[in-house]
Amino acid sequence: MIGKGSSHGSITVINAMPCGIGATIGVDLNTTATFEETDGRRSVTILNDASEDKNLARVCVSRAYEHAGMEESDGWNLVTDSEIPVSRGLKSSSCACNAILRAVFSVLGVEMDPVDLIRLGVECAREARVTVTGSFDDACGCGLGGLVMTDNTKDEILARSDIGDYDVVIHVPTFKIRKTGLPLDRLKAVAPEIQKAIDIAMTDPFRAMTMNGRIISEASEVDNSLAEKAVSMGALGAGMSGSGPAVAIVVARGDGASFAKDLGIAPEETILTRTRCGE
Repeated sequence: MIGKGSSHGSITVINAMPCGIGATIGVDLNTTATFEETDGRRSVTILNDASEDKNLARVCVSRAYEHAGMEESDGWNLVTDSEIPVSRGLKSSSCACNAILRAVFSVLGVEMDPVDLIRLGVECAREARVTVTGSFDDACGCGLGGLVMTDNTKDEILARSDIGDYDVVIHVPTFKIRKTGLPLDRLKAVAPEIQKAIDIAMTDPFRAMTMNGRIISEASEVDNSLAEKAVSMGALGAGMSGSGPAVAIVVARGDGASFAKDLGIAPEETILTRTRCGE
């Protein structure tokens, strides 16, 4: 039997590193996973980025068996594919955890509450050391869609709402930013500024997104000029997503392609998507 699982991406409204409070908006970028038990060895294939470390995937499979109270099969085959570039701040790890767990549970015949599955995926990400904050906010945005605010210190959802239908332009530079290289001291120091964005995030998420992008970019010493240009051109919100370097820009539905062209970013560094309503 082949099990299948999927999840979607999300973009940052509030970066959780300064305060432990994070907020995200789900977007319509897909990650898929297929899983089957075999008579051979344990195998992981990451189709969209073969150079990526496979440890997170292996941890997810092992924890799924553990949760099911079953002994892990001596042989299995896992294949993942994703529209989300890795290590750009677009929640690729959180999305992968959700999709992999769903695929394995499909084979094992396990049904799990969606939020509990997300929490299990967060535990996997922490064990694999691919997250600084625990990324519960990212995982909820990916798994639930809509606008979600969480307390990552407690893995609790603080607020959820639908976000409406908007186009999202994402600039994806060719370089990656790894979690191990983040300026954590400087990010913690901007907590009072981020708190101001947190206070308005659920009522004015795009303004909060822009505020967060400015604060986090400055603390991380990452150029924020593209987001500023987008805002000056009429974007509803724009800012670095996660720890970057990707920049997410929200515009009115139907305006994404023309906005990206007018903004002047290279087509090969551009992803056009849309917001995903909450489930």
